[in-house]
Amino acid sequence: MGRLNGKVAVITGGVRGMGAVHAQRFVAEGASVVLTDLLKDEGDALAARPGEKACFVVHDVSNAAGWDALVETAQEAFGPVTVLVNNAGVGQGTPLLDTTEAEYRRIVDINQVGVFLGMKAVIPSMRRAGGGSIVNISSAAGLVGIPGGIAYNASKFAVRGMTKTVAAELASEGIRANSVHPGYIVTPMTEEYGFSLDHPAVRNTPMRRAAQPEEVTGLVVYLASDESSFSTGAEFVDGGNTAV
Repeated sequence: MGRLNGKVAVITGGVRGMGAVHAQRFVAEGASVVLTDLLKDEGDALAARPGEKACFVVHDVSNAAGWDALVETAQEAFGPVTVLVNNAGVGQGTPLLDTTEAEYRRIVDINQVGVFLGMKAVIPSMRRAGGGSIVNISSAAGLVGIPGGIAYNASKFAVRGMTKTVAAELASEGIRANSVHPGYIVTPMTEEYGFSLDHPAVRNTPMRRAAQPEEVTGLVVYLASDESSFSTGAEFVDGGNTAV
């Protein structure tokens, strides 16, 4: 334990699924964590569980002013932000011709614009800290096309590209950026869109199974820690989905 001692982390979408598991593991590894979501009651309960090393902020990732206020809160509570985990996101289950413009823009605003705003907001704080690590949660859908996800695919491919751009721009300042591309993970969101453990898309993956959130969290901890000091602009984890 203690791999994240002294780190100040912001984790979006931190109330359910992977985000909640990330937040709890970060605290256990010694980080001070500001977790965000729109689910206030659940967020308050989750933040109270680890104790004084965590706090919860109601936050819409697609709102620029909200990001500025969030970073201010993190700095006042714990100090300059050194880790950002852009985990918040929404899924999709509609083909191109059934996707409305409003739905497309909503998904892109949350999954793509939210990541852009988050990175832009934390970089001044990371500079004051002397460096930092940005971990952007993309998807296997950020590497290959998935039917029924035109907006989701677009947003997750964009996250991959933005991550590489930021990594190239800020490497000399000690600020790293990497993207994580989970395949099928057992979370409320994947269950909502029908990806159960016996779904054909899960059975046909090379590993023949979905992953538990903890299997992604170990990687996120590594990327947030100083152990990954030479890793930037890279892509990690997809359960073999893009290997075949």
